Amino acid sequence: MVPRTKKNSQQIFVRNGKIFNIPSKLYRQFEDEAIKTIPKKFRLEIDYPVNIKAIFYTESRRRIDLTNLLEALDDMLVKTKVIKDDCRDIVASHDGSRVYWDKERPRIEIEITKVENYERWK
Repeated sequence: MVPRTKKNSQQIFVRNGKIFNIPSKLYRQFEDEAIKTIPKKFRLEIDYPVNIKAIFYTESRRRIDLTNLLEALDDMLVKTKVIKDDCRDIVASHDGSRVYWDKERPRIEIEITKVENYERWK
């Protein structure tokens, strides 16, 4: 599974004078593949503050933006109901997240841990 960003992989369409941005085919394929790898037992709709540490291993050394990868990951975790929302009250941090290169085995390793003593705004 080759990590892809949502923001840099968009297609732009115009319909009835309105502009629509949709993820590219490559991103949608990545999202579908990634979603299938998340076991149902982890789809808990977490609603308390967590740190999501994500280690991305890419197949090439092309320039890539960690924040865009994290945004796509958070969206997938919401879509699969691992977390209830990706707002700051739930996703408190991404501490420890990195991007590395592994040509032979591109992948994402995710560790979600509860954040104690975190002030929620809601």
